[in-house]
Amino acid sequence: MEARGFIFGAAVAAKLALPFLPIRKSGKLPCDTIGVDYALEYGSDRLEMDPASIADGQRVVMVDDLLATGGTACATAELLRKAGAVVEQAFFVIDLPDLGGAQKLAQCGVRVGALMEFEGD
Repeated sequence: MEARGFIFGAAVAAKLALPFLPIRKSGKLPCDTIGVDYALEYGSDRLEMDPASIADGQRVVMVDDLLATGGTACATAELLRKAGAVVEQAFFVIDLPDLGGAQKLAQCGVRVGALMEFEGD
């Protein structure tokens, strides 16, 4: 997903010899895009992707650095599904479980894995 997630997502994709698909904030991609708007704690934002980069029914795993409230991750799953992808799993380097992101992703139909968790606000 957007920003720091590229470091981890691209590395995982390269290691597994799989394609890497960037999900970006509005206006950052140099191609025609589809997007979704989503709510943040302090306003709203938009994520976009190249719809031609996903084949209908293609299985996709989301990878990012941090899971906090889950808003961006759920919006990413929604966007990927809008493009025709099957999204069932997301992996994060860090989960902040007290912020409820894993539960929010579960409600979006996405299972979560994380390398480490840090409790507390």
